[in-house]
Amino acid sequence: MTVFFGLIALLAGLSLTALTYTFARNSLVDQRASTARSQAVSHANQLVPVLDEPLLTADRMQNLTIESGGFAFLTRPRLATPVGFNEQSFPPELVAAVANGQAGRQRFIGDNGEPYLAVGVYIGAYDTGYLEAFPLKTTERTLTVVLTTLIVGAVAATVFATFFGWSTSRRLLRPLSRVADAAGEIASGGLGARLEPASDPDLARLARTFNDMADAVQTRIEREVRFASDVSHELRSPITALSAAVEVLDARRNDLPDRTRQALDVVVSQIRRFDDMVIDLLELSRIDAGATDLHSETVDLAEFCDRVAHRFGYGGLRIDVHRRAPRLAVIDRVRFERILGNLLENAKAHGGGPLRISIEPGGGKTVLMAVEDDGPGVAAGERTRIFERFARGSAARQRVGTGLGLALVSEHARALGGEAWVEERPGGGARFVVRLPAEVER
Repeated sequence: MTVFFGLIALLAGLSLTALTYTFARNSLVDQRASTARSQAVSHANQLVPVLDEPLLTADRMQNLTIESGGFAFLTRPRLATPVGFNEQSFPPELVAAVANGQAGRQRFIGDNGEPYLAVGVYIGAYDTGYLEAFPLKTTERTLTVVLTTLIVGAVAATVFATFFGWSTSRRLLRPLSRVADAAGEIASGGLGARLEPASDPDLARLARTFNDMADAVQTRIEREVRFASDVSHELRSPITALSAAVEVLDARRNDLPDRTRQALDVVVSQIRRFDDMVIDLLELSRIDAGATDLHSETVDLAEFCDRVAHRFGYGGLRIDVHRRAPRLAVIDRVRFERILGNLLENAKAHGGGPLRISIEPGGGKTVLMAVEDDGPGVAAGERTRIFERFARGSAARQRVGTGLGLALVSEHARALGGEAWVEERPGGGARFVVRLPAEVER
């Protein structure tokens, strides 16, 4: 709207300036030409009585041109006013036309570089021509002042229209901006964001409808969060009992027939997977409810990554630290261990095992920690979806895990003030990257 108002005012101002200047220029030039022609005819008539005088001098013509401020030339006798101009100062076309018995006028630039209007009058009784040049400097100066004034006015009108459009758009769009801000806050997790009541009836209806919608969304989300948390808690007790019973059976597996042992292995693996899923769901429920605290501290990333890798059974895993990468990062040890552990387990389940951990500069006060594998990689269209809950990539070779590991990676990375994504590893495979805030010291 601001640009629209500004462009309309600019176009209108330029159009008005062009039309006004053209009209003023034509009027002033025509008026000056008419006056010059009248003066030239009058001066030529004043010369007629003295053309028979043998002592006709240039000073006599000089007296005629003092009023107009120009200079004159008489073709027969060839006589010019003594002001530094001569026959060659006039346009040759006009001189030739007057010599052939015609009258006319023509603009030209004089020997002094200033504009003039030359008027030629033929005096038939004496077969001579009278030419007089009238200065246009004053007319040009007037036109320059008019043009400057019009341009300044057009610019001022454009600035005013732009400011008016900006202020009007702000006033009209301010309610929408408040709605957008509140919607953005709700989308980022601030479910309590609401719009203030408005005095305008239409805006009041908009605010009331938006707040009702936000209340419904908040109620539904909180109900779903409570449901997931309650279900996870309720499943914890029977799973614990089942796990204990299965462990007892597993301890006596040598007393069971082969077919029974095979069935027991399936039960044991599924119960353990179910137990891991419930634990992950409980953790996500706590994150959604904001019940987890953040205990940030500065740690040496390379040393801590090596310690976590040993803990998950990857003691010989290569850890590469870029020479410009910050070695210190502000993290929550528990959350970071969960992130790295999940990425290592994901590489084991879907990428044939992790190849290396890299620590690189992330730009600004951030550091990148990446886990690389040599698996089939992740399709470009699935690189965002696999961080959703219970999502798996189409390249997964088998349905293992709970489908919540990468969702936990994304949630914990966001809680640490960073982000997580996956990209293609040079040479093939996947490269899961986490950006974290870093200390200034290198």
